[in-house]
Amino acid sequence: MSFKTWDREFEVARTAVRDGALLARDIRLQFGGHDALRKGDRSPVTVADFAVQAIVARRLADAFPGDALVAEEDSTALRLPEHAPILASIVAALQRADPSLNGEGVIRAVDRGCGSPGERYWALDPVDGTKGFIRGDQYAVALALIVGGQVQIGILGCPRLSLGATGEGSLVFAVRGHGAHRMPLSGEEVTPLHVSPCGDARLARVLRSVEDAHIDVDAVNEVLRRLDVTGPPTRMDSQAKHALVAAGKGELIVRLPPAAHDRDWVWDQAAGAIIVEEAGGKVTDARGLELDFSAGRTLARNQGVAVSNGHLHAALLDALRFLEGRSFASGAP
Repeated sequence: MSFKTWDREFEVARTAVRDGALLARDIRLQFGGHDALRKGDRSPVTVADFAVQAIVARRLADAFPGDALVAEEDSTALRLPEHAPILASIVAALQRADPSLNGEGVIRAVDRGCGSPGERYWALDPVDGTKGFIRGDQYAVALALIVGGQVQIGILGCPRLSLGATGEGSLVFAVRGHGAHRMPLSGEEVTPLHVSPCGDARLARVLRSVEDAHIDVDAVNEVLRRLDVTGPPTRMDSQAKHALVAAGKGELIVRLPPAAHDRDWVWDQAAGAIIVEEAGGKVTDARGLELDFSAGRTLARNQGVAVSNGHLHAALLDALRFLEGRSFASGAP
């Protein structure tokens, strides 16, 4: 495929995400998700998170040394003596993908993700849905290129999401103005993606987080009540949810944070947003505003996230109006 302006960026990013997703899958098979340690906020991080961030960061640095990388992980935990075995496991896992990455090289590569958003930057979640990864459920490697505050390229490597007949994982991607597509994680056959034509909110298939702590459950349930949705939500981790909406296998995602001051990180939404939009869907915040990726490492100017197949977006925003007047404080989560 040719994307003209973004050909080189897309090919580098696609290769990096594919290799990262295959690496994550191999690590999951090796460790079974039992290699997690806890960050300062008590959220889990695994060998796969660090290894994937290291390899993707290294590929981007080699190809685009002037670009900033804004990613989820940093090396703070890896520098602790008690986590030396984790660092050794990361280096061992990377031997086939990049044997030149030793312990110090891994730390430097991971910390390249501490960049600041600017006019042009990459946003990476090396394992989006770490708890899903640990459980053996859905997770994704999510990478996006943001230029001038607008996502231009979005790629999701989903080792456990089958959108084709082969039953294997999927690479789902979009380049602005060129539509959304999928291909097998280990193949080359490209298939265009399109959202579903569903225009009746009662029949909408809703996708939501597995973890109740990630959303305001009561508020989301109220939205679904106002829409008169008849079916129960499908609970799944990661931006694999966005891939399902883009593929016409779901219609709605409602992300309302559990606390008024919470904001999503850019890497939690960028890749999925452009994939849904290029498949014909719509992504805004809960007020109907476009997601603003120019405000820093978080979507500081947005309140919640509303994702639809486009046909149901007006109804979704209407159902969200009961939130008007709720106090949202600006700033990072």
